Amino acid sequence: MFTTEGKPDLVVFTAVILLLSIGIVMVFSASSVIGLSDHRDSFHFVKRQAGWAFLGLIAMFFLMRVDYHVFKPLALPGLLISYLLLGLVLIIGDDISGARRWINLGFFNLQPSEIAKLAMVNFTALYASNKREKLRRLFSGLLPILAIVASKALLIMIEPDFGTAIAVTVTAVAVLFAGGIHLGQFFGLVIVMVPVVYRLVSQESYRMRRVMAFVDPWSDPSDTGWNIIQSLLAVGSGGLLGLGLGASRQKFSYLPEHHTDFIFAIVGEELGFLGAAGVVFLFLVLAVRGVRIALHAPDLYGTLLAVGITIMVCFQAFLNIGVTTGLLPVTGIPLPFISYGGSSLFMTLASMGILLNISRQSRANEA
Repeated sequence: MFTTEGKPDLVVFTAVILLLSIGIVMVFSASSVIGLSDHRDSFHFVKRQAGWAFLGLIAMFFLMRVDYHVFKPLALPGLLISYLLLGLVLIIGDDISGARRWINLGFFNLQPSEIAKLAMVNFTALYASNKREKLRRLFSGLLPILAIVASKALLIMIEPDFGTAIAVTVTAVAVLFAGGIHLGQFFGLVIVMVPVVYRLVSQESYRMRRVMAFVDPWSDPSDTGWNIIQSLLAVGSGGLLGLGLGASRQKFSYLPEHHTDFIFAIVGEELGFLGAAGVVFLFLVLAVRGVRIALHAPDLYGTLLAVGITIMVCFQAFLNIGVTTGLLPVTGIPLPFISYGGSSLFMTLASMGILLNISRQSRANEA
């Protein structure tokens, strides 16, 4: 069960620790005002985030030592449990701002979509590695797994959580592509997804308003364009070196979700272009090293699992940073390691533990 040979990828490990450290500092800086006003404690949010970071690190160190092959028999049970949780959240989940994404367990709020992401990656990796020859057959190989991915994304969409649904779908398709589907099948999936995404966006008025705000935020600056405008003001006012840690003006109730979805704007405002570029660089490092780990994994399952985890984390970062800088429409997805959120942070760190275990068994360690 435990891996005793090989060293973990120290570059990935260092990048994770640096991102986590930046996240703890920025959560405190971004949330201190709202923590004091809403909870009479400037440290309210950072104490919770630090607690989840501690638990996440324990999970990461543990999973770094556990042979990733133990997750093979857990793929189907994990998938079924994630379906159950996604169904439960729609029934008993807390309604927050019109969305049901969290199950209140008393001592913490569980976000099932975070569990569903890793469960989907593991199941897709196992499916693609076991059915590599059949994967290129439409009906007996590709369609069954696509149906599972679509149903999982649909449940997340119903919450609604459009950004996470897109992230789950893109990650699964990336794993299937790495697993060996034809290039024609891949482009066919992309072509099919375009009208589907358009339909899903156009059928909900609030999503269309977000798209229109992305195109021209100044057409409705006090409503749909508010988030993007305030985010751009935060990023732009930081300049090269930033206003200084803790000196953000946008966190004084100007920028919504400034400690969660839009925390990267606070990074840009307080730490400037250099600080924001440093965060982007660390995610690029994770992406490059994650691909390297995948290429040197001892088997196809390890390769696809590493690809899935890398895409899952880095694509989410791409979406969040793209939204914050006005390059993408608002999706409401957190920035891994940085944004406030216990379930997200814990599952991300746990995923990094699995990735690091794959790196410990890398063929590069045998050279």
